[in-house]
Amino acid sequence: MKILVTGGFGFIGSALVRFLLRSTDAAIVNVDALTYAASPEALEEALSHPRHIHEKVDIVDGPSVSAVLARHRPDAIVHLAAESHVDRSIDKPAAFIETNVVGTYTLLEAARAYWQTLDATRKERFRFHHVSTDEVFGSLGEEGRFDEDTGYRPNSPYAASKASSDHLARAWHHTFGLPVIVTNCTNNYGLWQFPEKLIPLIVLNALEGKPLPVYGEGRNVRDWLHVEDHAEALWLALTRAAPGSTYGIGGNAERRNLEVVETICDILDEIVPNPEIGPRRKLIRFVADRPGHDFRYAMDIGRIGRDLGWTPRLDFRTGLAKTVRWYLDHRAWWQPIRDGRYAGERLGLSPEAKTTVKDGTR
Repeated sequence: MKILVTGGFGFIGSALVRFLLRSTDAAIVNVDALTYAASPEALEEALSHPRHIHEKVDIVDGPSVSAVLARHRPDAIVHLAAESHVDRSIDKPAAFIETNVVGTYTLLEAARAYWQTLDATRKERFRFHHVSTDEVFGSLGEEGRFDEDTGYRPNSPYAASKASSDHLARAWHHTFGLPVIVTNCTNNYGLWQFPEKLIPLIVLNALEGKPLPVYGEGRNVRDWLHVEDHAEALWLALTRAAPGSTYGIGGNAERRNLEVVETICDILDEIVPNPEIGPRRKLIRFVADRPGHDFRYAMDIGRIGRDLGWTPRLDFRTGLAKTVRWYLDHRAWWQPIRDGRYAGERLGLSPEAKTTVKDGTR
């Protein structure tokens, strides 16, 4: 089986590529434009693996995408390439519309044209797996969970761009017959996550004794899914789900943002205590909230459990401790990022509302 993965040098994409190369016999065509958050290092041994090929192509470039499909003739596409940071979408929404909406449309059209050239057997087996987010559903109150039938109410430019791409993917299935599968996941965390996101940002700031910014009062709730569990779920959806189906993927690990930050502080205090810094909870600073900050996300994962037999393997505390230790062991990767591409500056506020505190969170 040959799988084309878009965004294979991104956080979730690289986890999927590592999983596929270690756990399956699939060949991987990695289509990645190498934008600011791409990390080729995240593929580790996959960079030189005989079943991995990288094509430096932007998904908005239709002719180049079509050429890649014609050259490699994949059996499936897993579409992960996207602009994904909510705060950046507040600052510069145009990039999110270009990549997430126009790029998805371009990829769908190229995939449809390619799919129509396949013989009957390969055409029947082909899949287009569109990977999305729970943020398309909007914000929950204190009770309830999203499921596959929840209506769409995106509130941020990022969420709106992903909602648009979801609708396009489903339309290409219903109108043109392209065998599309859609999955919507909760917040991912784990190894190789770019340090603009909440967990790596807090880990690195706490390690260095810097302020730990928490939006508002820290009461916002997210359901946390380890990226390695997510990779396994994506593989099962790709290989077992019926065309036209949708699955929600989550970690069954709801936590308030403040609780996540406090847990990171406690883990670091335990494994790398620093008398000069002291208890790291004292570094927590409450800062101006993100505009339109959704209160709570949570996903009902009953359908994927019943249909595909998937449940998350890692509990949150274990996965978080594993993640913290990984960042401690991989300074050689993140330090150049902190020194160059992203130093921890605050994103997603209007100029008049910006503070001197550096932070960032999904």
